[in-house]
Amino acid sequence: MSTRRPTSHDVARLAGVSRTTVSFVLNNVPGVSISEATRQRVQEAARQLNYHPDSAGRKLASGKACAMGLVLRQNPEQVFADAFLVQVVLGVEQAAAQQGFHVLLKPVAPDDKDGYARLIQENHVDGIILSGPRQDDEEILHLHSQGVPIVLMGQLPGSHIPYVDIDAVAGAATAVRHLTENGHRQIGLITNAPLSYTSAQQRRQGYLQALSESGLTPDETLIRQGNYTPASGYEAMQALLARTPLPTAVFVASDVVAMGAIQAIKQAGMRIPEDIAVVGFDDIPLAAYYDPPLTTIRLPAFGLGWAAGERLARLIQGESLRRQELLLETQLIVRASSLRR
Repeated sequence: MSTRRPTSHDVARLAGVSRTTVSFVLNNVPGVSISEATRQRVQEAARQLNYHPDSAGRKLASGKACAMGLVLRQNPEQVFADAFLVQVVLGVEQAAAQQGFHVLLKPVAPDDKDGYARLIQENHVDGIILSGPRQDDEEILHLHSQGVPIVLMGQLPGSHIPYVDIDAVAGAATAVRHLTENGHRQIGLITNAPLSYTSAQQRRQGYLQALSESGLTPDETLIRQGNYTPASGYEAMQALLARTPLPTAVFVASDVVAMGAIQAIKQAGMRIPEDIAVVGFDDIPLAAYYDPPLTTIRLPAFGLGWAAGERLARLIQGESLRRQELLLETQLIVRASSLRR
């Protein structure tokens, strides 16, 4: 009589954690904050059960495309400019490959009339990861209502669609709190994207929360919208520099957008951080090499992609998720752009 092979579900149950946590630990996914005690508990459970991840993946039922779609709600220019996405895509691809899936990348601009439902309707993919959900996206809600396997990278409140995200409100609040604790009172905000994107709303909310905690009254003239690119950050920062009084600090809710903001500050003949301190969000690899190196909020980009790919693979294979939501931790990385010399 053959003995049933242990699964990651068995390991998760024995260790008292989620299956995604088991995947993070046993695959040594970088950038994800998991306590040493939890890691040891998972590893010990795997040893007790003699469990080893199946790198070949499971066999899928006939008729499947053996592919998942990664839909980016940005136009091609924004995708090419977004250095954060590279690590996310790599995480998705490696998690998908472990389960026997290919990944089809699909940028979809907000005004794209074709959308992305055809990926499912024409059997190009078996499920969708949607990065950067928007409040006005009816297409994803329709697909979800039809039972299509979907995982969001980001959140769509009220939709009940499974998601992987970071606590952007808390991360943004931490960034602005760093500035208020260093004595700043006139603090500008440049969002990462238009406020139709949930992520932009959340980062703005964190900014406002930190101001309130410090007894500061929000001023709408200190808030400008970015749009994923350095050029949008440059234009937004120019608008802030035309304001009186000038901000003494600015929180730019994307490192890529911050690149343009920094250029605008320098072209105005001002110094960073002596005249204007700058804090970003994402901690893309280039952030440590900006001039000056950028203080920012570090996100586990690879881990976000990995978790989305791993969870979508399970949905496609007919499994259920114990929890619909998964929030990964962020970390403040302090560098020279926010510290007065």
